[in-house]
Amino acid sequence: MAKHHWLLAVTLWVATTAVAQTVIVRPKTIDDVLLNPGIGIQTFQRFAGQAIYPGLRWSEVGPEGKVSDSEGNVDFPPSSVAYVRWFWSQFEPQRGKYRWEILDSALDEARKHHQTLMIRIMPYDEKSPLPEWYIQSGAKRANKPGDEDGKIWSPDSSDPLYRQAWSELIREVGQRYDGHPDLDSVDISTVGYWGEGWGPHLPDWAVQQELIDVYFEAFPRTPKLVNFDELRALVYATRRGAGWRLDCWGDMGRPGHQNWSHMFDLYPEQLARDPGLYDAWRTGPVSLESCGTPLAWKQWGFDPKPILDQALLWHASSINIKSTAIPEEWKAQFAEFQKKLGYRFALRRLEHPAEARAGSMLPVKMWWQNTGSSPAYHEYPLAMEFRSKTAGASVTLPVDVRKWLPGDSVYEGSVYLDASLPPGEYAVRVAMLDPLTRKPLIRLAMEGRQEDGWYQVSEIKVR
Repeated sequence: MAKHHWLLAVTLWVATTAVAQTVIVRPKTIDDVLLNPGIGIQTFQRFAGQAIYPGLRWSEVGPEGKVSDSEGNVDFPPSSVAYVRWFWSQFEPQRGKYRWEILDSALDEARKHHQTLMIRIMPYDEKSPLPEWYIQSGAKRANKPGDEDGKIWSPDSSDPLYRQAWSELIREVGQRYDGHPDLDSVDISTVGYWGEGWGPHLPDWAVQQELIDVYFEAFPRTPKLVNFDELRALVYATRRGAGWRLDCWGDMGRPGHQNWSHMFDLYPEQLARDPGLYDAWRTGPVSLESCGTPLAWKQWGFDPKPILDQALLWHASSINIKSTAIPEEWKAQFAEFQKKLGYRFALRRLEHPAEARAGSMLPVKMWWQNTGSSPAYHEYPLAMEFRSKTAGASVTLPVDVRKWLPGDSVYEGSVYLDASLPPGEYAVRVAMLDPLTRKPLIRLAMEGRQEDGWYQVSEIKVR
């Protein structure tokens, strides 16, 4: 087999039978960190290659336009997802007047930086109030100026004005952006600070349910994530197909809170309270946001290993560390963590005839492995290509990689060998494609990747 110089990436075996020769290929896997859509360490309120937040602080106010790229190297892992969130007052400063340029700019920036965009629109928090027009609209207030939280105007979210105005905003955003190829996912944001659905001024469950339902109406094609804190809302949204997110990942007992922590006293128990929550990752993404930052974890004396291990146990796809630095001595652990976070596909075995006639059906057997923590939540068509120096043709296989959970998957079927292919020797190549451009998109955990993104795995003679 010395003539197959290009097959250094695989082990090739040809079996001779009474009928025909069969080629069996076992590609060699690799251990690299793979940068793929929708998974890994996110940038936050920033895009890849832009300066990270110094120290332990970050901003909750999303950018309203282009953010300058850094002139030097950025001490942050490569990232395929930008997570950005904005307040209602930024998006709709006047009733019915939406600043679409904010989201248009963010989607454009994500594309330019080879990322997809995860978003949330938030009603308000303790520093960023509701739009002034809403406060002056005659809407009901849930608190009073003299209350403990009275410095900020908190809405009565049972008020029909709130339900109408907030739902209109979400429907308008969905009508304009649902299914956008650069939109990774959208947070379900309803009531309370940051729209996270918890707090002292919650409406009746019927109202909460109504505001959750709006997202399923507005974003039927876009993955959705619900906040983790309120069990009833969490169960309801995940049963409708949403994934989930939480925002105090890593809290092992902060200073002043050593007797209670999110990681030991809330999150595991919350998942265990409803058996369906453990399976939500099968159909919707799990995304985690750090409590504080990794630098804060170090100051608080936390060990990062159980924190990272727990994320994988929960089948997380992406994490948000607030675009802040990773302590130098933890970078190797985070790199190993990234290799397991999200989907990680590799072709482990390919079997096909050694030769076939153009215009015929070619029997194919494939064993694929996903060694990551989750499936893919967007469609990436799986394709085979037959390529010589002068001709080529590709065919899409009838599989849905979104159903490839961690573990093994098999395709046994046949593909059409294009009738226009002239006789000769052809390289057999595989790729997972961008559904719009039909070009290779996903990096696989195996050798054989070519400059154009296809993976060369075998050879066939076309008669």
